[in-house]
Amino acid sequence: MSAQAAEVRAGRRVVPISSPDKLMFPQAGITKLELAEYYARIAPHMVPLVKDRPITMHSFPGGIDADGYLIKSAPKHFPDWIECATVRKRGGTVTHALANDAASLVYMANQNCVTPHVWLSKVDEPDQPDRVIFDLDPHEGGSFADCRAAARDLGEMLRDRGLATYAMVTGSQGLHVVVPIRRGPEFPEVFQWAKAIGIELAEVNPGKLTMEFLKENRGGRIYVDVRRNAYAQHAAAPYAVRPKERAPVAMPIRWEELSDRKLGPQSWTIRTAPDRVASEGDAWKGMGRSARKLPL
Repeated sequence: MSAQAAEVRAGRRVVPISSPDKLMFPQAGITKLELAEYYARIAPHMVPLVKDRPITMHSFPGGIDADGYLIKSAPKHFPDWIECATVRKRGGTVTHALANDAASLVYMANQNCVTPHVWLSKVDEPDQPDRVIFDLDPHEGGSFADCRAAARDLGEMLRDRGLATYAMVTGSQGLHVVVPIRRGPEFPEVFQWAKAIGIELAEVNPGKLTMEFLKENRGGRIYVDVRRNAYAQHAAAPYAVRPKERAPVAMPIRWEELSDRKLGPQSWTIRTAPDRVASEGDAWKGMGRSARKLPL
């Protein structure tokens, strides 16, 4: 393979990869070509979960050991076959790229995008989320075992309200519990509902959980974060690679896996995630069909 150029087949397209030997993850020896090939392999599972959602790209032109930055507006040089959508922002509009096919994901990887982040709403109704996210973040000293226990407690609370629950290890520190909902309520109403659930969860185990935003006030407790349930907020996409040393992946998991003591937030990497999905299937497949009306 030439060090100057390579190609990755993604669906019906062949996407050129510039500087394919560039080390995106130096300590793991993972190149830009390997990153692009991963997104091509995982796309059949990933695209249905990110389709029609505005993408914010976390890009690392110098690899993850150098500074990265977020790209919201689709660059003008993006080819016209990548679908885009214009949505409002404070004081104007912004045009986001969409990851509606495998080739779009691979093209973004070629643009040094390690992690695509997605909205909780789709572009046809950007003010109406169809997912609610609870981010259980043990970053300041909480254990992942406590994080798993909190997710199980949260799931029980949500299912008692007639809702379906899905879990994902983030590839970073914690867990996401995701609830598919029927569209209708807008973000401010959904946020207030999620906040009330978060408060209720934290009150169940105040020694281990907190809704406290300021890190210095958390006292080593797990942060129950509901702030992503707002317009234009975003979260790491399912199956997205994270900018960590081993190239861990945000992996959807089966709910019963939350009881597995061996489960960790970075249990799968760019090199193991495709085989996991090939053998176990997509834990979030058909999520949209489980959407229920939010019990406001």
